[in-house]
Amino acid sequence: MKLYQALRNVDKFRTVFDFGGRDVAHWFPGHMAKGRASRVGGEPGITKAVLTKIQVCERPIMHLLDTPGVLPPKIESVETGMKLALCGTILDHLVGEDIIADYLLYSLNRLGKFSYVERYDLQEPSDDIQYVLKRIAVKLGKTQRVKAITGVGNITVTVPNYTAAAYDFIRSFRKGELGRVMLD
Repeated sequence: MKLYQALRNVDKFRTVFDFGGRDVAHWFPGHMAKGRASRVGGEPGITKAVLTKIQVCERPIMHLLDTPGVLPPKIESVETGMKLALCGTILDHLVGEDIIADYLLYSLNRLGKFSYVERYDLQEPSDDIQYVLKRIAVKLGKTQRVKAITGVGNITVTVPNYTAAAYDFIRSFRKGELGRVMLD
């Protein structure tokens, strides 16, 4: 019996899905995959419980089980927690997209990884997350119209959507579009 265990959101089941969701004759000549593919996704918490076993091979008989990922019950430090959040192991909204984006900016600057400057048309590296998110929002057209109450009446103004900009910044990092980064 083999066990494959990993943290949340490292796409453990992608391996199972890719393997068991297709004919695996090219992997094991003369054998076919059986079973139905399960839902997979790039966010933590997709697998809620142990699913039924999936037979992926007849000779030798091979079954795979998908289980939820595990996190230690206590994260040792804020720094470790932020690294886990940045990698998508913790749901973004539990930490806050703006906080994760701020930590990402801090990490990129600390490591001398300034690819974000060119990607988002900044003049130079910056440690001001509000400035960076505003530039990202403007570049990507991520704006929103809001009503502002003034002394002479209500007006509608267009403002940067900082949450959408933070989401794009984080997503770009996770997809590797900001270059290779080693957080540890």
